[in-house]
Amino acid sequence: MIRKSDVQRKTKETDVFISLNVDGTGKSISGSGNGFLDHMLTLFAKHGLFDLEVKCLGDIEIDFHHSVEDTGITIGQAFKEALGEKRGIRRYAHSYIPMDETLVRVCVDLSGRTALVYEENLRDRIINNFEVDLVYDFMKGFCDAVGANLHIDILRARNSHHAIEAIFKGFGRALREACEIDPRASDSIPSTKGVI
Repeated sequence: MIRKSDVQRKTKETDVFISLNVDGTGKSISGSGNGFLDHMLTLFAKHGLFDLEVKCLGDIEIDFHHSVEDTGITIGQAFKEALGEKRGIRRYAHSYIPMDETLVRVCVDLSGRTALVYEENLRDRIINNFEVDLVYDFMKGFCDAVGANLHIDILRARNSHHAIEAIFKGFGRALREACEIDPRASDSIPSTKGVI
């Protein structure tokens, strides 16, 4: 089973291209237009063992909101296409990631239903030129596009960079496990409904 996809999403605000191999080795090339987001996507791919290429041309002369949100949406679309009917996947997964003083928990369900639970009260609101609020917009775009429940809890943190880095690492680890093929159920849909 080859679980790869190439997705392009063009709007009047952005032009995003994503190339994804779910069963990769963690290689990534990220050109999102924002250095901090590129760093986070590199961590996401590395810890998820996804091969990921990101190209985004956005209206960054306004701000990074459209680019970040649309990148999340397009990555979600790429996962949805690559996973197909989700036959044999584990579906549920979670990850706890410590990063120095920070501890983050990420739980995911590739249910076909959309829900994001994520609240934060981090002190630093901007890291370099990346607004901390954009993490929510990225994750919401991803959840809506792929059809996932995602719960992100910052259990403790002092440094905003550490917290967001732990989120993206945990997101990669949890999504990797949720996407894995369960050898005991490799030909079944992981739902009593028979469809996700």
